[in-house]
Amino acid sequence: MLCATATVHSVFGTFLVPLSETFNWTRASISVVLAIIALSSAIVYPLAGRYADKHGTRRMILFGNLLFALSVAALAFTNGSLPLFYATFLAIGIFGGLPSTAIFSKLVAEWFRDNRGTALGISAGIGNGIGAVCLPIIAALLVAHAGWRIGYLGIALMIAGIGTPIYFLFLHDAPGFGEKTEEQEGDGTDPVGGLSIAEAARKSSFWLIMLAIASGGGISTAILSHVVPIVGDRGFGLATGTAVVSVFALVASLWQIVTGRLLDRSSGPRIVVPMYALAILGLFLLEYGASSPFLIAGGICLGIALGCQFGSLPFFIARYFGLRHFGAILGVMYSAVIAAQGTTPVLLDMAFDRYQTYRPAILIAMVVIAAGSLLLLLLPSYRNQIGKGAPVMTVSH
Repeated sequence: MLCATATVHSVFGTFLVPLSETFNWTRASISVVLAIIALSSAIVYPLAGRYADKHGTRRMILFGNLLFALSVAALAFTNGSLPLFYATFLAIGIFGGLPSTAIFSKLVAEWFRDNRGTALGISAGIGNGIGAVCLPIIAALLVAHAGWRIGYLGIALMIAGIGTPIYFLFLHDAPGFGEKTEEQEGDGTDPVGGLSIAEAARKSSFWLIMLAIASGGGISTAILSHVVPIVGDRGFGLATGTAVVSVFALVASLWQIVTGRLLDRSSGPRIVVPMYALAILGLFLLEYGASSPFLIAGGICLGIALGCQFGSLPFFIARYFGLRHFGAILGVMYSAVIAAQGTTPVLLDMAFDRYQTYRPAILIAMVVIAAGSLLLLLLPSYRNQIGKGAPVMTVSH
């Protein structure tokens, strides 16, 4: 709930206009910070994941959360210098990558085995969903009553004042992960099984998962950010577009839990294919739906697809590649997803600038989703995969 998704990305629009009016910056120049965050996060995730694999997550999350809070607080002292503003968001991208969804997913995957998919869906889906709903409301109230500077300080205080005590008291590395115990150092054993990044990269499943999830996630999030202009160009009002976005985001959050539960109860990965492919129907309804109910149905289909994509990624990594280098592999996968999220909206708008409609881009997106569905169909069975028997502490309370 307090990761960068909720505390930075979801509140970005709340601060966009006040910043533009205060410093006479163009909105485009302010939006550059989203690309800065994407680039810095894509670099940090693999490094943070590798560190967590070797030394555990607890200390890194505690340290990173405090620096992340300080970076957000620093925005309150923006003085009109765009380079300094960009540098502050660079720090946010770097330090926000430490107490991030990717790192928390690693921790959850280590603690849970029998219901790993469900646990991952709850922590990431509900966490990001509730945070993305509540933080914009809190930010809007702070900005409206006390100004944007107090808004940034308030968010920073929540990150540090709520997150840090909870992490300190309740966040612990699972037994057998992070730093080895004295007994393990003495006998040279390591209870955690898994492949290194180099070993995983030699598996076809590594590239199938990366290509399918990165392309699908990139398209889904690009559409999410463009729903209002897409339906607006077809003559529907702002209220309709906002309703579709809300349904889209809510379903995506909740469906991560459903996806995790289904994966826990299934014997193979193909159960996610029809959910992933629902994005094709969702795109069709968004572009060709004749009334609001059809658009809402399109938002539901797209939400199911997005929830499936993000819900299945950490689960697949644990099952196919094990947990010894889970953080590093997940970091690389998240980097690919973020790269797709950063480039796909640009391609979408480039297509609109050329054709004055999003329809050609949406048709291409439908083809890409179909290709991604085929890639997931090629994934091998879980049988004999390294993640199957990795000994993991199971928590039942």
